[in-house]
Amino acid sequence: MAIEAAGGGLDPVLAFSLVGVLGVGSQWLAWKLRLPAIVLMLLAGLIVGPVLGILNPSEQFGDMLSPMVAVAVAIILFEGGLTLNLHSLRDAAVGVRRLVMIGAPLGWLASAAALHYVAGLSWESAAVFGGIMIVTGPTVIAPLLRQAKLSKRPAALLQWEAIVNDPVGALAAVLAFEVVVVLQTATGVGHAVWQLSMGILVATVLGVAAGWGLVRAFRLAYVPEYMKIPVLFVLLIGVFALADSVLHESGLLAVTIMGLWIANADLPSFAELRRFKEHATVLLVSGVFILLAAGMSFEVLSTLDLRALLFVVVVIVLARPLPVLIALAFSNVPWKERALVAMTGPRGVVLVAVAGLFGERLVSLGVEDASRIGPLAFALVAATVVLHGFTLTPLARALGLTASSAPGVIILGGSRWSVALAAALKKMDLPVIIADPNHAHLRAAREAGIDTWFGDILSEAAEHRLELAAYEKLICATDNDAYNTLAATDLAPEFGREHVFQLRRVKQSSTRHALPSTLGGQLIGANATFFEVNAQIAQGWEFRVTGLTEEFTLDDWREKNPEAIIIARLGPNGTLRMFGPEDEVKRKEEGKLLAFMPAREERKDDRRDENGNDTLKID
Repeated sequence: MAIEAAGGGLDPVLAFSLVGVLGVGSQWLAWKLRLPAIVLMLLAGLIVGPVLGILNPSEQFGDMLSPMVAVAVAIILFEGGLTLNLHSLRDAAVGVRRLVMIGAPLGWLASAAALHYVAGLSWESAAVFGGIMIVTGPTVIAPLLRQAKLSKRPAALLQWEAIVNDPVGALAAVLAFEVVVVLQTATGVGHAVWQLSMGILVATVLGVAAGWGLVRAFRLAYVPEYMKIPVLFVLLIGVFALADSVLHESGLLAVTIMGLWIANADLPSFAELRRFKEHATVLLVSGVFILLAAGMSFEVLSTLDLRALLFVVVVIVLARPLPVLIALAFSNVPWKERALVAMTGPRGVVLVAVAGLFGERLVSLGVEDASRIGPLAFALVAATVVLHGFTLTPLARALGLTASSAPGVIILGGSRWSVALAAALKKMDLPVIIADPNHAHLRAAREAGIDTWFGDILSEAAEHRLELAAYEKLICATDNDAYNTLAATDLAPEFGREHVFQLRRVKQSSTRHALPSTLGGQLIGANATFFEVNAQIAQGWEFRVTGLTEEFTLDDWREKNPEAIIIARLGPNGTLRMFGPEDEVKRKEEGKLLAFMPAREERKDDRRDENGNDTLKID
């Protein structure tokens, strides 16, 4: 296949692959550098688009570009609906309701006023774009929440507001657009109201019916396992297209309702469905941002003047905070959480995609300044994402709304070895909690002053009541190897496989009882089983924390502790690394070492090591 198409640009297949490489590559680089991914994606799109002229989506994809972006946005919003479990709304229900019912209309008015009086847009363009600006970007909020590790309630407030307001903002824009159509054409007011009402009704009915039908079909095994994802995709696109044919952008409401219904239906296969959709969303968000950024031109970007900059500042300082503060006034939401939500309003892919669509339609109706909607949307997205990407974490810390700044550890199982390890980690000023479904197993941990959670870590209660965002590592150390393996495998996508560990499984004499080696987490310690490490505790082994410096190096420590087993290292920058039987500690690394070693008779009374650090022994 030729590299260049007939028009002189990239071949569509090559352009498609370039979008994928740039999008996913930007996300990976953002993860590596701990930067907001959307910033790198916007830069990549602008470089290959208007700067270098390598990619011009309108030429490579032609008339298919708009429907491609529309379907991608629909899938992104559906995945957002899948995250809206009503149980997680319990603590934030009042705040979310106020943000949607009071904050959204006030935000619409404030944004429209800023667009008209500051950016200089006509009231027609300002009313439509102001409705779209209600959207706060779930595609941006989700990675920001993961990065900031917010406490549960403020995180729920931001997440629910972002996802619920997405279709609300799109429908607000539709309402304003219909009003403009009435004013610009001979269409009657009654016809416009009827069309809007029917669109919302059809979208709601379609979303509920599709969600209910899909859940019932999956529960009654009308769809085989290998066809569930294809059926879901086809139904999703069909619902979006059908609702959109009745009223433009009502398809976004339909797919969000469909996702919300499925999320709260307790489907046995829900975890697999959501995981696959999350992966698809990463690809789609990447692709849409690259396409939209590459589609900009210098002529369009040149319309961004001083008034555009002032408009962005007004939105960040006034048009976002004031409606939120008014909406949450006299509610049970603490003032610190109100301040955080008010100052956090990043915009994302839905804003850019829908704004560009309505800008084109308004221009076709004769509203000339609507051509500025697209560039203003890009400026707002870029500014808010960069600002909140770098300020959300320090702002949340200053307000005391982060789950924890130190890397926390969850330990499954309340054995003596687990309690000793937890006490050592606590001595290192790390958040640690021991979870066990047996209340009696937690007695020693409670007596040692360690946080505990009584229940199954895999239960729905744990998902909604445990602040999982506060913990970075998971160590599965119960006396049940099968349960350890199940928990490590199930929670690996949540924590990341590199952060999930377990004790070695007891070797089975029969292959029929042996678990596959591909399941479970990484080994921790010296390749020992639950029974072996607890036997060592009974023999007097203990956990000790030792500081490594330039004067007292790893070699010095090893010389004095030849039998010690290194469990973890806390770096000077606060990073925690766990070690397994095949891992090695770099000699030049400083920080604190946590090791499991035999007790020394001569130091039982003096609990200080050779570097002057406290040692710890838990019997």
